[in-house]
Amino acid sequence: MATSVWQVGVLRAGAWTARGLRVPARNALLADVVHPAAYGRAYGFERMMDNLGAIFGPLLALALVASVGLRWAIALSVIPGLLAAAAIVYAIRNTPRPTKAERIAIRIRIRPVLRGDLGRLMGAITAFEVGNVAATLLILRATEQLTPDHGATTATTIALALYAVYNLAATLASLPAGYTADRIGVRGPVWVLAAGVALFLAAYLGFAADTTTIVLMALPFATAGLAIGCVETAQHAAVAALAPTELRGSAFGLLAAIQAAGNLAASAIAGILWTAVSPTAAFVYLAVWMALALVWMLHTAMRSAPGPDLRRSGIDTHGRRRSVAGVRGCRREVKRFVRPRRVIQRRGD
Repeated sequence: MATSVWQVGVLRAGAWTARGLRVPARNALLADVVHPAAYGRAYGFERMMDNLGAIFGPLLALALVASVGLRWAIALSVIPGLLAAAAIVYAIRNTPRPTKAERIAIRIRIRPVLRGDLGRLMGAITAFEVGNVAATLLILRATEQLTPDHGATTATTIALALYAVYNLAATLASLPAGYTADRIGVRGPVWVLAAGVALFLAAYLGFAADTTTIVLMALPFATAGLAIGCVETAQHAAVAALAPTELRGSAFGLLAAIQAAGNLAASAIAGILWTAVSPTAAFVYLAVWMALALVWMLHTAMRSAPGPDLRRSGIDTHGRRRSVAGVRGCRREVKRFVRPRRVIQRRGD
């Protein structure tokens, strides 16, 4: 069993290494082409389609392998990748470009990202990611609990079906979570993120309990799915809203690094507790981190207001992007033209 738990951590690390190469650039590109008032819906739609692919992708792969064989199935899988690359190129070419291009040095800027509301958000996300264990560990937990009554093969099949429930719940939650974040306003993504962390806390407490009932086991799987749908959508929307344009790439890169390091730490420490103590101890440890992250998220949500940090990032109280320099210029023009008119009116009287 120890080997299985450590394999989960290694596979998770490899998956996040590949993910870290594409996700920050994709999120930054999406923030550039979407109106700030629709960040939540945009990232929610992206997460919904990604989770939907996690459901139908394996089913399609099984159907292709059964009908045309393994080699042809692998060859045909190249087609969606090429279509995705073509779609990205199309989006880049059709993105509105500024009339005056600014030359920005290519460098990673970490210190400015860790200031103000964005810095508090990154700290709260760090606390969450340290307790965000790999979903494969949930499958392993269900398999262990069901094996005594159903046998290893049947227990594994049921556990994979429960994982499909997890992905379905994440698919259903992503778009409503993004819509809710947009409706609430500037603080919306952080509040939705806090709700997702609270759902994870409830799910991990459910996994900590010993049960052999499939229905009772499906509840924490569905809760964790709803949680990840809210969290992934809100994380990206919150960073896009709070990060200034010149720091957006660095902010998304730091977010991906926090996610990768946090997931590795969560899976490794949970694996040690699983092996040395018990699975219950592992999930109680993860639940403690979720409780800490929830308190931090709520504090961040109450502190995140349209103050100086949001003004520097160009977001007003309604989630619309604006330019600070443009606002100041408008004020000067108003003072320039309105005051003389008042003087003329007074002289006319």
